[in-house]
Amino acid sequence: MKGLWILLLVVALVGCRAGALPGTPTGNSPVVTPASISPVQTPFAASPVATPSAVSSPPPLTSTITSVVGAGNTVYLPLVAVPVATPTPLPTPIPPATPTALPPPVPKPSFGVQVDPNTNDLSRVFRWVQGMGFGWIKVQVEWMVIEEQPGSYRWVELDRLVQLSNDFGFKLLLSVVDAPGWLRAEVGYNGPPHDPAEFGRFMGVLASHYAGKVTAYELWNEPNLQREWYGETLDPAAFVALTAAGSQAVRQADPQALILSAGLGVTGIDDGVSAIDDRRFLRESLQAGLAQWVDGIGVHPYGYANPPWERAADATHTRSAWNNHPSFFFLDTLEDYHAILVAAGVDAQLWPTEFGWPSIDGIRAADLAADHPYPYAMWLTEQEQADYLTTAARLMIERPWVGPFFVWNLNMSVTWGPDRPESLFSLIRPDTAFRPAYIALRVFQP
Repeated sequence: MKGLWILLLVVALVGCRAGALPGTPTGNSPVVTPASISPVQTPFAASPVATPSAVSSPPPLTSTITSVVGAGNTVYLPLVAVPVATPTPLPTPIPPATPTALPPPVPKPSFGVQVDPNTNDLSRVFRWVQGMGFGWIKVQVEWMVIEEQPGSYRWVELDRLVQLSNDFGFKLLLSVVDAPGWLRAEVGYNGPPHDPAEFGRFMGVLASHYAGKVTAYELWNEPNLQREWYGETLDPAAFVALTAAGSQAVRQADPQALILSAGLGVTGIDDGVSAIDDRRFLRESLQAGLAQWVDGIGVHPYGYANPPWERAADATHTRSAWNNHPSFFFLDTLEDYHAILVAAGVDAQLWPTEFGWPSIDGIRAADLAADHPYPYAMWLTEQEQADYLTTAARLMIERPWVGPFFVWNLNMSVTWGPDRPESLFSLIRPDTAFRPAYIALRVFQP
């Protein structure tokens, strides 16, 4: 009976294990209920329930003994080792992609870009230029901002720019525009002084202040357009008089500085009021003696939306408008100016002090209004902007009569935002991301 009692007790115990309620712990193997599962963990497998056959073929013993008391007799039963499933490890998080490093910039000492200095981080702007491998920087200087009152000069911001430019090792071109109001016949927009001698006076002060630190000066900007010559009659001879006064003063103050004539605006207009055709203006300026006062002839060969390799006389054109006049084509402007210089017997290089192509792509999402200054910017993609700029650079390099050239512009989209018309020409987006043109120019091989 004793043996039978023991056997019955064992069977009863096993039966209790087999009949345990769900969620009730059995032995040392916890059952994990849904409420106890962490949402970020893989659930453990439920513990298998022992069957009677497990008594006759027990799994390996553990080192723990469970004591069961029954009918005054202590019976020692082996503890059944219930294997617990190893949690499936969570997948290793994929780290965010590391931005692909740009190739190092290819040095291009004769390449330049116009920068907008209206920023509190001018060093960053210069690092962007450095990142393209360019050797030149162009900045437009407003005379009215420097000479706030007659004989009173504000140098602080320009001093810092000139010093940083020298620290970075750039050659610096300053384009000087906009006479103070008290020196002008009419105040409004941008205009020259009524007396060219006043320009000579200022240029002498400017060149003396920066002697040995500024490589070149461009004397005025687009004097064949009324918006840059406001208050005076458009006149090539008057422009040459202004150039002569500025040139003589610079040569006396800083003989090493280079002097460039103002680049002319390309508009296709020749009404004598809003504009004089740039080709005619250049011819008449040379007849008035322009070449003797300068080391290089400024030119602004904008291509509107036309590819740089197209000419006005081509049978077909990529674009459906702004394609019926040579002034709308980059290569026509370069070749026409060179032919004019040759015909005048002038041996001087052309300096493209501004050129570029605008694109709305990557700058702003809204369509441009019909009266926008550059409505054709909607026709060009960022990639076309990049392709046109690099092709234009190649075309200029192939022409030994072209000197250093300056892309317009680097960063106006950053300083003024996407709604400023000039921002569409920028090489950098408003959020400071590089446009394809920036990267293409960075790796360009001269």
